[in-house]
Amino acid sequence: MFSDKKKQEPDLTKEQNKIAQGSTFKGDIESQGSFRIEGKLEGTIKTQGKIVVGKSGVVNGEIECDSADFEGVFKGKLNAKSLLILRSKAQIEGEVFVDQLSVEPGAIFNATCTMKSTVKSLTSDDKKTKQKEQSA
Repeated sequence: MFSDKKKQEPDLTKEQNKIAQGSTFKGDIESQGSFRIEGKLEGTIKTQGKIVVGKSGVVNGEIECDSADFEGVFKGKLNAKSLLILRSKAQIEGEVFVDQLSVEPGAIFNATCTMKSTVKSLTSDDKKTKQKEQSA
């Protein structure tokens, strides 16, 4: 009748939300789940999950996510905490902040890009170099 087993919370980052082809969404979205965008989004989307923008997907605005996979069009500011994949039909314009970047031949990437791990390692290397110079 009574259970000692604790109810496990669902992992919401694995839940899939979708903006379907032919749909237009204007506004801001915050979620823990992943998104697949086949329609048009104008605004900001923040999620702890993954964002996939399909061939018919268009995003104008700001994206903050764990990882992203693009086949569609993006204009704005993109902050992916881990991996950004640009498929051959992807078109990206704006500012990109990412840890890892994968670009297939044919993708259009007209953006300023800051790779976080590169910045960290350069900063560490600079400190080591300064310490060596000061001790010499």
